[in-house]
Amino acid sequence: MSEWAAKRFWTEVSVEPVDGGFAVHLDGRPVKTPAKTLLVLPNRRVADAVAEEWRAVEGAINPEVMPFTRAANSAHDKVTPQFDEVAAMLAAYGESDLLCYRAESPKALVARQAAQWDPLLDWAADTYGARLQITTGVMPVEQSPQAVKNLAAPLYAADAFELTALHDLVALSGSLVLALAVTQRRLTAAEAWDLSRVDEDWQIEQWGEDETAAQMAEVKQRAFHHAAALHRMISD
Repeated sequence: MSEWAAKRFWTEVSVEPVDGGFAVHLDGRPVKTPAKTLLVLPNRRVADAVAEEWRAVEGAINPEVMPFTRAANSAHDKVTPQFDEVAAMLAAYGESDLLCYRAESPKALVARQAAQWDPLLDWAADTYGARLQITTGVMPVEQSPQAVKNLAAPLYAADAFELTALHDLVALSGSLVLALAVTQRRLTAAEAWDLSRVDEDWQIEQWGEDETAAQMAEVKQRAFHHAAALHRMISD
């Protein structure tokens, strides 16, 4: 089944072992990606999560409520054929990591950023030998090429499914350091998400919450948590 616009036609969803992992079958027919390749999942946990999404379908297939299936499709159709390009794109976040860009004022926000972000920069330095430099305002700061290279190493060492999860963890938070902290169990997904929102939460405290922005943030937060769950299912 590779046509997202189709409606449910199956009654039974099963998980079957195949070469390289597991496949999800709908009435005995294997699920395929939008590019029409067999959707092979790396282990039973991921396969069960994908299968559960297909069991929950009622009426038309809606990929927006099938995050693990969408991630698996991306791992096959997008990340695998351009792995190095995706890894390089994420590695670039190490050159402009969210945690390195600090407010000049007010003092309370400056202190909050330091208290919450400095420990993670220290962790990155201790864990990866990647000491990132801090700056204020929006002007870029040049990072050590070796530090950036060291932070990028886990990206290139990942497999396609892990890199797919890392993509969302990095892109949604704006921080390679936070993403790595989640994958290394230094932070929970909830803790990392809150740390990525220090500036936004400060603004909300000062001026109140915008309903549209809050809804968008909630969508991103759910996606961030799904990415963390996917990586955990693969690496545990």
